[in-house]
Amino acid sequence: MNDPRDFIAHEAALLDERRFDDWLALFCEDGHYWVPLLGAAQVDPFSHNSLTYEDRLLLQLRVDRLKNPRAHSQHPASHSQHVLQPSRIESETADEAHLRTPFLYVEARGESQILLSGTARHHLVHTPAGWAIRQKRINLLNAARALPAIQLFI
Repeated sequence: MNDPRDFIAHEAALLDERRFDDWLALFCEDGHYWVPLLGAAQVDPFSHNSLTYEDRLLLQLRVDRLKNPRAHSQHPASHSQHVLQPSRIESETADEAHLRTPFLYVEARGESQILLSGTARHHLVHTPAGWAIRQKRINLLNAARALPAIQLFI
């Protein structure tokens, strides 16, 4: 997958197909998944609280929990649907790319369903195996409002 925009669509499809191990494999060893509490206004994950800021180890723990048959929050299992606008490449070199992707995210579990919107910002690096995620930042629209429990990955 040479075009980083195709990589972003592939990543969302893996999440929607509940292929969490394959999704996690897209992250660099030093990769991070970040959902800032202040949305786009938040400069970094250290000067203010975040909804989540997870490194590879924490992501692995979440994936393991989602796959565990005893995880009570997954009875019934949660499912997601990512609706992406076309990704815009903000900068790209031979070694890295920065992309911006507006999205709608639907997560359903049993009779309940939540809808979130925002912008995903990916910092990708090129490896011998192809693109990999150095950081995925999710800027939720109105992120500071009270949110329901999000079980999966936006």
